[in-house]
Amino acid sequence: MSSEHTTSQHTPRNWWGPLWPIGEALRFLTVIPTPGLPPMTAEAIPRAIPYFPVAGLALGALLVVVGWIAGALWNEIVRAIALVVAWGVLTAGLHLDGLSDTFDGVMSWRSRERKLEIMRDSRIGVMGALALAAVLGLKAAFLATAGDGWLAAVLLAPALGRWADVYGIMRFPPARDGGLGRTFQSQLRPGDFLIASGTTLILALALGGVRGLIALTLVWLAVHLLGRWWTRDLGGLTGDTYGALCEIAEVVALAALTASMPARLISA
Repeated sequence: MSSEHTTSQHTPRNWWGPLWPIGEALRFLTVIPTPGLPPMTAEAIPRAIPYFPVAGLALGALLVVVGWIAGALWNEIVRAIALVVAWGVLTAGLHLDGLSDTFDGVMSWRSRERKLEIMRDSRIGVMGALALAAVLGLKAAFLATAGDGWLAAVLLAPALGRWADVYGIMRFPPARDGGLGRTFQSQLRPGDFLIASGTTLILALALGGVRGLIALTLVWLAVHLLGRWWTRDLGGLTGDTYGALCEIAEVVALAALTASMPARLISA
């Protein structure tokens, strides 16, 4: 057997071509199958960061299918709960885990070092449990009262949540020398944030119009304030706080996208 044939057998073929960063974003952020991608590497994930909002849109599209099926079989409340459950399953609870760890740490009112230790602990505390209950309950409540607006909200909120992660990575320093935040930030390129933000702005306007623009603005404000708070307490952000930013941003987005607004404002 020739060496060339042996090499081709051991080198995975990339079926995604130039779109592989989108596939990498899907593989990293969700459990959506991504056949044809080379093995995941630490260097490949930062290249996928600009496409996190696109991965969020793909997640939202799958949630729409879940919502259609649940809505056809049951009422709005069951549909909302099914959506929230599917949301967690399709992401393997990645961001929910970060949410609970973050609030266990930052709400402990202890030293920076001790807070970071608490966030590393896999056990969940009272504040982490409360944060999970609040986020899941609010998501279900907003979706249950959204009426026909649930579809656009479910499509857009995951994209805005993952843009929040990109903003957190770009805007705030990492809390640990060898953590996930340090790895991401050190390999990002100047244009990466522009790609993610431009994509998100287009999605917000296309799917939500004025509501989408308001949702994006409120998400930015919430993420910026939370990032400042956690940077002051922890010295920067961590992988856990990125998860928390995503979950809270999704709640803020759903709140804005499903809220009652004057007809004149919506049609502007």
